[in-house]
Amino acid sequence: EDPSLERHFKGHRDAVTSVDFSSTKKQLVSGSMDSCLMIWSMKPQMRAYRFVGHKDAVLCVQFSPSGHLVASGSRDKTVRLWIPSVKGESTVFKAHTGTVRSVHFSSDGQSLVTASDDKTIKVWTVHRQKFLFSLNQHINWVRCARFSPDGRLIASSSDDKTVKLWDKNSRECIHSFCEHGGFVNHVDFHPSGNCIAAGGTDNTVKLWDVRMNRLLQHYQGNSVVNSLSFHPSGNYLVTASSDSTLKILDLLEGRLLYTLHGHQGPATCVAFSRDGDLFASGGSDEQVMVWKTNFDADYGEVVKPQKYGSSVDGTHGTGHSEMDCGMHHKKTKTQDSSRTQEQQEEQTSLANTLEHIIGQLDVLTQTVSILEQRLTLTEDKLKECLENQQKIIQNKTN
Repeated sequence: EDPSLERHFKGHRDAVTSVDFSSTKKQLVSGSMDSCLMIWSMKPQMRAYRFVGHKDAVLCVQFSPSGHLVASGSRDKTVRLWIPSVKGESTVFKAHTGTVRSVHFSSDGQSLVTASDDKTIKVWTVHRQKFLFSLNQHINWVRCARFSPDGRLIASSSDDKTVKLWDKNSRECIHSFCEHGGFVNHVDFHPSGNCIAAGGTDNTVKLWDVRMNRLLQHYQGNSVVNSLSFHPSGNYLVTASSDSTLKILDLLEGRLLYTLHGHQGPATCVAFSRDGDLFASGGSDEQVMVWKTNFDADYGEVVKPQKYGSSVDGTHGTGHSEMDCGMHHKKTKTQDSSRTQEQQEEQTSLANTLEHIIGQLDVLTQTVSILEQRLTLTEDKLKECLENQQKIIQNKTN
């Protein structure tokens, strides 16, 4: 079956810049040049929420892994953390000295990496909302920054035509990939963490092995690539291009599988859901579209790619035998059916309980951080009072 359009969301008043699914797939967040975030419910007839707070275009949005926070970055130079509820409260990070183009949570939800036109990449703690450190080696705007699945590396892409790989612990740039012929709009890690993909204004998508630092695959398109997203199985990649199309690449075969026409005008952003059943896209036509994936109906439950060491054998098209980024072949359906119903039900209820606990924790940490902010304010006020008293006393004694 081919991918098919599932839902269609209208509500933004300007180009959509960024989309992301919550972990449960119940909600979808989008950011727009209209300075708003919208949270859409995947259940029909449920209302959407419009979050207002940024003073200028919102360029990037992402759900935290647990789904209880949303991060956004804006042309107003700030990053906001939102609680995706009816109230839509948010806290502000005075983040950069330029437009913030990218926000990304680490997979444990503890850290946030942001990228900006001020040429820096910054790392923050989510719960204390504290700035940790900056990475400064790009010599032009940084369009995108992503944590690796294990959180040890950061990949960034820039208008200086490079993609850089950083070690989060040593805070050093380990490698620069300079093969792009134009601005690099987007970069992301393969689910295995062993390779990265990047796309940009030279109309190409390139995949590199981050262990050997060498180019693995190169796809030449005929339009600017604005955004890309790996399928959780690691076998497919979807791209959003300025020619208004979404393209699905089969990474095992090393070829273009589908070209999807839905948007009128440039497709600006695209993202798979966490389980890969759906993907969402946004465009300068102010529309958000949700697509049913369909094309790999028997991947069953996607097992964490790290568990698979199987390299792709050389039968998959010429020159693509190196693609052993932990990609694995389709699982057969028989494996799944052997799992008893009870096991699955137990696991579901366990997962739900965990999800709930994580939710509660997130709310608690959010509350604590708000309290911390209030304390800091109180301390500042106290300090001011004391200083004023000193001045009054000094004036009297003079």
